[in-house]
Amino acid sequence: MHSHLSRRTAVCSIIALGLLMGACAHQPTTEPARVTPIVVAANPLASKAGMDILSAGGTAVDAAVAVQATLGLVEPQSSGLGGGAFMTYYDAATGRVITYDGREVAPASAQSDLFLRDGKPLSYGEAVVSGRATGVPGAVLMLAAAQKDHGKLPWHDLFGSSIKLAETGFTISLRLGNYLKSERFAQSKTEDYRTYWGNGQGDLKTTGDIHTNPAYAETLKTLAKDGAAIFQSGPLVDQIIARTHQGPLPGDLQRSDFANYRPLEQEPVCGSYRVYIVCAPQPPSSGVSLIQGLQLLERFPMNAWGKDDARGWSALIEAEKLMYADRDQHVADPAFVRVPTEGLIDPAYVAERAATITPGTPSPAPKAGTPPTSVAFAADNTHEPAGTSHFVIMDAYGNAVSMTTTVESVFGTGRMVGGFFLNNQLTDFSFSPVMSNILGYNLKTLVAVLDWGMSVSEAAALPNVIARGDSLRIETGRMKPEVVTALTDMGYTITASAGEESGIHGILRQSDGSYDGGADPRREGVVLKGSK
Repeated sequence: MHSHLSRRTAVCSIIALGLLMGACAHQPTTEPARVTPIVVAANPLASKAGMDILSAGGTAVDAAVAVQATLGLVEPQSSGLGGGAFMTYYDAATGRVITYDGREVAPASAQSDLFLRDGKPLSYGEAVVSGRATGVPGAVLMLAAAQKDHGKLPWHDLFGSSIKLAETGFTISLRLGNYLKSERFAQSKTEDYRTYWGNGQGDLKTTGDIHTNPAYAETLKTLAKDGAAIFQSGPLVDQIIARTHQGPLPGDLQRSDFANYRPLEQEPVCGSYRVYIVCAPQPPSSGVSLIQGLQLLERFPMNAWGKDDARGWSALIEAEKLMYADRDQHVADPAFVRVPTEGLIDPAYVAERAATITPGTPSPAPKAGTPPTSVAFAADNTHEPAGTSHFVIMDAYGNAVSMTTTVESVFGTGRMVGGFFLNNQLTDFSFSPVMSNILGYNLKTLVAVLDWGMSVSEAAALPNVIARGDSLRIETGRMKPEVVTALTDMGYTITASAGEESGIHGILRQSDGSYDGGADPRREGVVLKGSK
């Protein structure tokens, strides 16, 4: 599918936390006019770092480097230099959408018994903090590749804000502080974690405390001076290898794994939804599943039903069930299996699946369908915890970035090198069949913006609804009581949820051609606007 998109659209939106990172694109017919730059990230300090770069004449990709460097310092529970990322980039001059895959890669020596002991799986809590859990980090190398293609400022000028914060200190935010006072995750008990966050009095720092990270500042200075190659060879790579080779359960990352890593530039997977074109990264991202979810809902009058009509929410629930069933069965890493990407959004196949939806009538847990060119594999039970962040940026030239970045679980493995946490991407498989929420967050937000006419902030604030298999979880406190009652009367069994940290951020093109941004109120994100 070509990424030079010509279909007319009413808006251009970039809305997503993770798997979509998508773009509704339009083909420009003239030289792009300068627009008001916007940065929306999950922490105000990260948004400011990005805006500083845009104010200096940088591009959206330049700003993305600064945002990521700052998020790795002030929101390390979610992302960092030791993790991976997907990026979707919109080029305003050509109308082209490009995606970059910077996800982590397992060591070449990894085998299927990596997390087995005596033929039985390790517990997730044991595996997640092990040296075996870490893959080769790809976020920085991916950013460097994108910045080489689409940046404007010198690479070494992109780290000033984050270096200063690391040296002089930042205030621990409420969200980060809440993690620090919790011991519900295995990483909170690791030596590196407790040393890094220690207050010198036998306890951990709390919300409002000032925290510095000299080691991180030195890493950033080296990164600014020597470039992303420090993640392919040299002292930093040796330190990562050494830390992952330590017990318990040492890993087997080698210098060759880092030297051989290459981020991928790819054409996106795109599909239509009403008058819009939605684009996302190719698998192993699950963006194609989100496009399928939208196309399932396209058969129903979501606009007429609106956000306060239980029929609309019922249709959303049923579409999610089908979307997740197909995603769990068919979406995987195309380097190892054949993923029926085009088949999942084949019009005839989507119509066949949508025909099983009757709004107002709960369906049993659906089985995966058989899209064209699909191959039978075991279903996915991926453990998908909270170690993910998302940001969107539009520069004054009209270029846009949507990037999802992660260390996988909260604080990754809890092991640190160079002032940052190492990812636990290799445990992103079947240790625990918990909910995969990100697709549901995106589907709800896109429907609310595109069908219900809401702003990004209003759409993100709507209740998150996650329907997968026989489970239905709803943020009932954010939903009107009469809608909850109507869904219950329809026969749905609802598990009330109060703590979905979705972190949806987006930029929406307005009817007058201007742009506005929105941040999810569940996190600490802010929208910053600059001057044209």
